[in-house]
Amino acid sequence: MGTATATSDSGSSGKVLNFFPVPVSDECLSNDGRRTGICLNTYECRIQNGKSYGPCALGFGVCCVFTASCGDVVENNVTYFVSPNFPAITREASSCELEVKKMGPEVSQLRLDFVHFNMGQPNRRTGVCESDTFVIAAGTNREFSVCGQNSGQHIYFDVEDMDEPITILMNMSREHTARLWEIKVTQIEFQQRVPSGCLQYHRDGKGVIQTMNFAENGRHLANQDYTICMRQEEDMCSIVYEPCDENSFKIGPAVSQQQLDDEVGGSGFGIVGEAREQCNDKIVMPCDSEEFLAAEGFGSTGLCD
Repeated sequence: MGTATATSDSGSSGKVLNFFPVPVSDECLSNDGRRTGICLNTYECRIQNGKSYGPCALGFGVCCVFTASCGDVVENNVTYFVSPNFPAITREASSCELEVKKMGPEVSQLRLDFVHFNMGQPNRRTGVCESDTFVIAAGTNREFSVCGQNSGQHIYFDVEDMDEPITILMNMSREHTARLWEIKVTQIEFQQRVPSGCLQYHRDGKGVIQTMNFAENGRHLANQDYTICMRQEEDMCSIVYEPCDENSFKIGPAVSQQQLDDEVGGSGFGIVGEAREQCNDKIVMPCDSEEFLAAEGFGSTGLCD
C-alpha cells in the first residue's frame, strides 16, 4: 500500500500514482442493501462475470455480486442461485442444476440461505417431495432434499473431505406450479465452520426454530432426519424451549387407545401399550447431561404432539 510521485525530465508537475490494494476476500453489502458481494477491482469483477453494486474499499474497489442460474458452474465465496427469469415466477416443468466448485481445500462447509424459496408442496398423504424437489449432493452418500415453502431458512452442508463439485438440483416435474427461489451459497473455510453434522446453527440468544415447509398451508415433510444446533452465548447456562402459540407445535398426533386397538384388531395386548408411548415423527432433545437438564417428566424419547 502506498503512493509514488512520478516527475518527467521536462520539469512537468508530479503525478500521484495509487497502489492501494483492493481486498479480494472481504465481503461487502450491495448499494441496494439486498445482497452480499465481494470487494474487487472493476476489471476483476467483470472478468469473473460479476456485477458491480456500488463502491467499496474507500472507492478503490466495487462490491461485486455474483448470480447464477440453471446450467452454471460457480467458484466464488458468495453466489446467489436464482430461478430462471428471477424475480418473475417460473411455472414450467424442468430440471435446473448448479455446480459449485470449492475455492480451495480449506473450504469445509457450504451455507445456503434460502432468501426466497417457493416450490411445489409434497404429497398430501405421504409428505414425500414428488413433483418438486430441491437436492444438494456431494459424492455418492451425502445429500439433503426438501420442497415446499422455506424462505428464511438456512442449512449447512459439510464438504470438508470432498474434492468433486457439489451439485444443487431443482427437479420440477409438474406444469403450472408457481416457483421462485433465490439461494445465497457461501463457502466457509475450516476456521469459520460450525460443528460438523449441524444442518442448522443458531447464534443468537433467542430465536425461532421451525420445521422445513412451515407455512400457513405447508405440509409436514417426510424423510427429514437432521440436527439443529445452538451456540451457547456468553454468561448463559440453560435453554428454554416453548411453542410460539397453541397451534405451532404438532408434528404427529398422539396415538389414541382406540386407534391402536383398531390397528391390531381390538386385541389390546402388550404391543398396543408399547406403541402408544412412541412417535414415528418426533423432536429429540438432549437431556440429563452436563449441557442440558430435562424438565420433570420429559424423557429423551422425543416430543411429537
